[in-house]
Amino acid sequence: MISILTEKVSGELEMLERHLLILKQVVENEPIGILKLAEETNIPSHKVRYSLRVLEQEGLIKASAPGAVTTEQTVLFLEELEGMIEDLSRRSEELKKIKIER
Repeated sequence: MISILTEKVSGELEMLERHLLILKQVVENEPIGILKLAEETNIPSHKVRYSLRVLEQEGLIKASAPGAVTTEQTVLFLEELEGMIEDLSRRSEELKKIKIER
């Protein structure tokens, strides 16, 4: 059963996963274009385009003639990424501890 209480968080995590998969491909294969990203990740090109826009707004990538490339901010973000994911994981573990008896 999908609940309005968890649906938004689930969708946000799915989108975060997609953004990180796209960023991973850019880091490993820069410069890389939308079609190649879609092919490599099996993500539809319209979703790739959206993820690229978000990553660009965050300053993590920039557009170039041959395709998306990383920026100076990418390195700083990647250094902090593991800690951010650990924090999300810790918070989800805390949710498991909330027991509601009936």
